Parts: sequence; C-alpha cells; structure tokens
Amino acid sequence: MPLLSLSTYKFFWVTLNAFTLSFIFIANSTTLQTPTSPKPCNDPYKELNLILNPNGTVTRPNKPPQSPPSPDPTLPNLVLSKDLTINQSKGTWARIYLPRKALDQNSKLPLIVFFHGGGFIFLSAASTIFHEFCFNMAKDVVAVIASIEYRLAPEHRLPAAYDDAVEALHWIRTNQGDSWLTKHVDYSNVFLMGSSAGGNIAYNAGLRIAARDEQVQKIIKGLILVQAFFGGTHRTGSEIRLANSPYLSLCTNDMLWKLSLPVGVNRDHEYCNPMVRDGLEGLEKIKRLKWWVLVTGCSGDPLVDRQIELVKLMKKKRVRVVGHFTRGDYHGVQDKEPLKAKQLYGVMKSFILELPSQD
Repeated sequence: MPLLSLSTYKFFWVTLNAFTLSFIFIANSTTLQTPTSPKPCNDPYKELNLILNPNGTVTRPNKPPQSPPSPDPTLPNLVLSKDLTINQSKGTWARIYLPRKALDQNSKLPLIVFFHGGGFIFLSAASTIFHEFCFNMAKDVVAVIASIEYRLAPEHRLPAAYDDAVEALHWIRTNQGDSWLTKHVDYSNVFLMGSSAGGNIAYNAGLRIAARDEQVQKIIKGLILVQAFFGGTHRTGSEIRLANSPYLSLCTNDMLWKLSLPVGVNRDHEYCNPMVRDGLEGLEKIKRLKWWVLVTGCSGDPLVDRQIELVKLMKKKRVRVVGHFTRGDYHGVQDKEPLKAKQLYGVMKSFILELPSQD
C-alpha cells in the first residue's frame, strides 16, 4: 500500500502540509550556494568553555541556570512537574510534566519521552532552557512529558546515553507507583522525542528497541526528531556553507563527536551516521513495527542536509515519515525563541493527534 496516500489520513496530511516546505527546495537551498571558507579552529574547547583533563574527562566551569520542579497543585501553575529516580547508581532520573487540566479529566494523554540536547556533553533535564521548553510543550501539545536525565560524555561515552534511554522506557512501562503516570498516560500513544543530540538519542534508542525489545515496542507509536544531531566523515553542502555558524560551527561539531563516540572510531560509526549498514537494517524494523516518524529541521542548521537525507532514506524504505523543514533559523532555534517553539508544538500536536489509532 503506498505510503501517505490513504484517504483516512487525508486531514492529517492537509494539516501537516500547511506547515511543511518541499524537501527538494530546502535541499537545493542548502547545497547549491557558494560555501564560505571555514574559520581556523583555534581552540574549540575554549570556545565552549571546557577544560580537557589528562584522564579524558572534561571540566565544565560554568553551570547553566537550572530550575526546580513544581509539584504543588495548590500553586497556580498551568503545568505541574516533579522528579522521579530511575537508576540511583547511574544518577539517572526523569522530570515528569503534567498539564493541570488533566487532574480534572478522565481521558488519558499521550506521553512524550524527551531527551535534551547539548552535544551529549552539556546540560541537564533540570536546565532552565529545557525545563521551560518541556513546561510549554506539555501545555500546548496537551501531553504528559517525561524529560530524561541521562549520563553525559566524555565521562560516559556513547552508547551510555542510549542505554539510559532504553532503561528509562522500561522504567516508564513498569512503573506502577506514580499516579501521574498510571492515571493520566495513554500507553498506546507513547513517542520518543529529542532535540539535537537528544534527537540522535531518541533515534538510536528507538533502533535498539525495535531490534530486540518486544515489551517496550508495544507502547511506542513513533519518534519525533527535532534538528537531530547526525554526522559523517563526508562533509555535506550545508555543513560547508554554514561552517562558521555561531550556533554550531564545523570545528565545534567535530569536537563534540570526538568527545562522544567510542574511542578509536570515526564519524561513519553507526551512532553518528544513520546512513551506514547497521542503521539501514534498523529502518526495516521500524517499518515492520509501523511506527511513525516526524523529522523537523531548518535551512540555517548545518546539519539540515543529513536530516533531509534521513527522511529521503525513510521514504525509500517505506517508513511512515513526515518531514517538516523551514527556511532560515538556526540550530537550536526552538530552545531560544518561544515563538519558534510554539510553532513546533503546533506541528507536533497535529502529528500526534491526527495519526490513526489503529492500522
């Protein structure tokens, strides 16, 4: 049956297409422009305010602002939040966001399991930038959000973050002790979502679950990949054109992968490059499970060509994928500009609500 042609999905596609630009247009805009010469990479560690230690760890002198949860229902918050331990020995936990209106409703809500960005080496589920993003996402999408605290590289190189993500999903599936999850989550409507490095984590955790985890497979409806952080040894047109981007320069990009990947591998490793053989096999499993995938990006992101290539590959493999790409903007725009975040929530809400409940 041809993908995206069924009449039952007509309204869904009309809604999404209202927000979506052509892949070909964006691809052309990101690859055919004359590239600029990258600035010399003097010291990417200094640019990111990192100190590389002799034992391979890093010191992070400046800790970004953090926000506490707000679980008290007597306070006038539109969204309640609280922290729950996943694995104390690993230091992993989840911040759960519950729209206040859910307390007065009998219907259950979708669950979005969110993995934050930060190049695998920065930030936290408690970081203010992601706390506010998840707060507003829970409010606008009207969903329960579980934002996962995972271990960071280089102290814990990949696949540690993927292992933490899979463990978090097992914890969510079997958790019977938290009323916010048991009373308000529709476990047939669970999505793995991440932005930047978190999008990479959501994707690779999804591949692991699709390959060998039948219990967790049953609760997942799809993946939401926002400006997903992928790479490779070959430079794409957008990476060259935007090599000097103040939001994600080429030398910073290279350094993040050097700190995150297993020691001794290059950027054509499956954790980094979804186009290599093992990643292709994973797409076959996602197709078999009939998961849906939403991939979003923008032409001002150096990684946009890789995101477009992934969507094209998914279409070729007949995975149920929706691509949403916009002109301009930059990597991480939804974390810094509330209006852009709100637009993203609208795309997500349409994607989630208009999917068929059954095939």
